Amino acid sequence: MTNENFRKFDTNVQHLKYKVLREVARSAWNGTLMQDMLNIPKWIVQGKKATMRCCVYKERAIVSERIKLAIGSVTDSRSVTDIGAASDNVIEVISVACDECPVQGYEVTNSCRGCISHPCHDVCRRGAIFFDKQQRAHIDKDKCVECGMCAKVCPFSAIANFKRPCETACKVDAIKMNADRAASIDNGKCISCGACVYQCPFGAIMDKSYLLDAIDIIKKSGGNAKYKTYAVVAPSVSSQFTYAKLGQVISGIGKLGFFHTVEAAAGADITAWLESAELYEKAPELKYLTSSCCPAFVAYIRKSFPQLAEHISHNLSPMAAISKYIKSTDPTAKIVFIGPCTAKKAEARLESVKPYVDCVLTFEELQALFDSRDIDITALDETPLDNASYYGRVFARSGGVSTGVAQAVREHGYTGFELKAVPCDGIEECKKTLLKLKAGLDIGNFIEGMACYGGCINGAGCLTHGEKNRKDVDKYGAEALEKDIRSVLSAFPGIDK
Repeated sequence: MTNENFRKFDTNVQHLKYKVLREVARSAWNGTLMQDMLNIPKWIVQGKKATMRCCVYKERAIVSERIKLAIGSVTDSRSVTDIGAASDNVIEVISVACDECPVQGYEVTNSCRGCISHPCHDVCRRGAIFFDKQQRAHIDKDKCVECGMCAKVCPFSAIANFKRPCETACKVDAIKMNADRAASIDNGKCISCGACVYQCPFGAIMDKSYLLDAIDIIKKSGGNAKYKTYAVVAPSVSSQFTYAKLGQVISGIGKLGFFHTVEAAAGADITAWLESAELYEKAPELKYLTSSCCPAFVAYIRKSFPQLAEHISHNLSPMAAISKYIKSTDPTAKIVFIGPCTAKKAEARLESVKPYVDCVLTFEELQALFDSRDIDITALDETPLDNASYYGRVFARSGGVSTGVAQAVREHGYTGFELKAVPCDGIEECKKTLLKLKAGLDIGNFIEGMACYGGCINGAGCLTHGEKNRKDVDKYGAEALEKDIRSVLSAFPGIDK
């Protein structure tokens, strides 16, 4: 990649994904997508010399599969829970791109010294460890149950657990190897968090795009004469597009044809207000409430801890809350949510959300949209984004939801009520907390769950995935004109204040 593209993306995989999205979007704007479908792979993979795969023909075949996902279609992948039927999940495996990584499991490496104490053998309860003539250890795969005890006791750290990157990334055990040794997604477990999308070094997993839906919404609005188009932007936008100013990004969204850009953080203010009220009302009976903001966390509860589902907050997520308000004032409005989250694409399909959100895009897709229209956002003047409070904006990082709910409790004036928030940073922490709740332990009355480590600022649809500083999010929050939640809600008639 060029230095310019390194400013926008982390890896070549992201850059390839972006190029496909950009060309599909460009053709869609021009109305030539059907004619260009067969040519886009050749435009992206030019010449006869392969740069990423064995040959240009395989590279073009992979691009063709990516095009299918870029137009919201399905690839040749299959769900392991529904063999023979194309998956309707938003996360898909591109089988032709899968490198069929070696089978995972514990292996004895060349670091084994053939020691005489043999602690690996002694700790193995299955008799899976045996030795060659040099007393070097080996593992019988037919007997091994992958418990990992041998690796823990080896004094030379000579036993390693080799796992596929996608399986390592998936903390809910939704990715397995199919009969063809390619990765396959169990939709019964998948929470659409997209961790596997970014972690696969071959780019063999991708989220479906609804880019064409967004373009269609903009084009059919007739320049916002037939209906108004709104972009609802997630607060984590403050950590994106680091090569430009935030106000320039908002101006770029306007250049794409949107009537107005609204902060999803304003919806976060609404959610914090209503969620605190629900917590105050239901805590005595239910004992605790789990947050509704992260769709992957909510899906994880419903799929893996269904007995705890009654504790999920009944309030809409910030995306849906602000979208519902906009449509209450203008029923003809069309709303496109733009954020870092692939799970939001799944959330938008829910019956409770579908009436309010027409389309979901990621920040990666927004960058592709900009470039498909040759919009240089660094050359634009700044447009302010000032619809939310500090408390709504910090929803973008772990602990932010708890901060917002705590503030709402104070502003409600719930005297005698003590908020005991438990922020869970990443799906692994969520799992630990949910296991404690399942066991009946009393650990708090408000459980904040964020599937992505660090919060939304590290979502799978981010442009870059380097370390994000929560202080930067707090700084962005501090720049909000409104300093409390009630002030924000005063602009939203109909919200119970």
